[in-house]
Amino acid sequence: MANETNVPTPKPTTLEGWIKLLDSVRLPVPQASHDRVCQAIRNSRSSLRDIAELIQGSPALALSVIREANRQVRSGLGEPAENLEVAINRLGLKRTEELLARLPTLPQMQIPATLRQLQLISQHATQQANGFFASRLARLWQDIHWGSLLFLSPLWPMALIYPQLLEEWERRVIHRGESARKVEQQLFGLRLLDICQALVDLWRLPIWVQQGYRLLLKEQRELVKVLRIARDSDHPLRQQNRLDDDPTLRRWLNQPANTVLLANGLALSAQQAWDSPHSRRWQHLTSLYLQFSMDEVQQQLHQQAANSARYHAMPDLWHPAVSLIWPWDTPRQQAGSQPTPPPTAQDLAKWRKVCAELLVEPSRFANAMHLTTSARDALVACGMRRVLILMADRTHANLRVHQSAGLPKDAASLNLLVSQSTVLQRLLAQQAQVRLTPENNAQFSALLPASLRTLFGGEHLLLRSLVNNGRVIMLVVADQGGGPFSDITVQAFGKTAQCIEKALHSFSHRGQ
Repeated sequence: MANETNVPTPKPTTLEGWIKLLDSVRLPVPQASHDRVCQAIRNSRSSLRDIAELIQGSPALALSVIREANRQVRSGLGEPAENLEVAINRLGLKRTEELLARLPTLPQMQIPATLRQLQLISQHATQQANGFFASRLARLWQDIHWGSLLFLSPLWPMALIYPQLLEEWERRVIHRGESARKVEQQLFGLRLLDICQALVDLWRLPIWVQQGYRLLLKEQRELVKVLRIARDSDHPLRQQNRLDDDPTLRRWLNQPANTVLLANGLALSAQQAWDSPHSRRWQHLTSLYLQFSMDEVQQQLHQQAANSARYHAMPDLWHPAVSLIWPWDTPRQQAGSQPTPPPTAQDLAKWRKVCAELLVEPSRFANAMHLTTSARDALVACGMRRVLILMADRTHANLRVHQSAGLPKDAASLNLLVSQSTVLQRLLAQQAQVRLTPENNAQFSALLPASLRTLFGGEHLLLRSLVNNGRVIMLVVADQGGGPFSDITVQAFGKTAQCIEKALHSFSHRGQ
């Protein structure tokens, strides 16, 4: 069952609008996880712990169960469920099974990559939390585990319906160093942390998650003081003396709830580089919190990252454990030299099959939509994660979307005015291909419609015009998620374009 959330356009710009929208989103659950949990619920020998352990294999499923259990306490009646076992016990197996029946399910690799990437970061954070803190605070391990897993969950629905906004935020704030407040005002109309905190409160997520967002929003003065002390990691005795001189600050630092924020800070900052300023900051804080040396923190950090990758890594997602074999100061951006994995043998087999169908003569296609559906499928099979196929009108004044893949539903309503972009004018004048790279991205991005660049966040993009009877009639825009292309995919993209052109020619001459 596919996700049925309809994305409104334009996007919300107020806190109320965002909360109403994101609260309505039903996150897709991997089909395999869904089936295993349903089977366990129907098995009379399964304990609540058995069922809970199966559910936590899917972050979206775990969030859905805890949210459902906490709906009845929104009015203030009773305490919110802080962990999955309590949530299942409160719902009962029958209501849990009914909830499962309402959730959308998809094969795991068909769930949008931006959502899976964010959930992978949450799983990495949980691994870091368990490795660093759970054994030392054994009685609180459930609070540490569930708080760490769910801390970023307010962003999961946004990753599903507006992935391009989060990708643009990462590109501008993390990689380009722009002001987060300024970028967020442009993209969301308000601070991202405000949206997260409001959803955390609405969903009655674990109290340590609430405390983490409150710290980031309202306790920055204490955080800055602690960071100054934490940076002095070469002098642990001096650090301890400074904390002893400020007992209030010491108590503030030593709150068990801080473990959730530390674990997510470590996991999130590692996405850029292990030695980035963001990552070093969270390492220093963890060192001070645990009274560990920085060497001990980094050793454990890398070990837990490797464990996380062993359990949770997916071939099309980025896990920072991959970069542990690179030079220490290599940022993720420098992975620009690391091409996206090429399509699998199974994907290429499908690609060859679809291309063969495009080349059948006489044309096997009943109409243009039938043809462009096959064209889209061929582009996806050759490794493209995001695809737009646009058709030009008779006057070449407008380009309208005919097919899309890997993009929000509102991409289907995109209408590009050719007169507003010199790149589009060039592509429609004659057959041509434009490839965006980090070297020319700034130059070409300024010449493309903003609505198109918002959909395709990242620094790598292919645009190609397709000709029939000597006239450009179609434009294909595609990428591999914004990262660098694999060589095989670029080659297959060119061959696919040729197959589509031959199919267009055959289709336009059918019956002659």
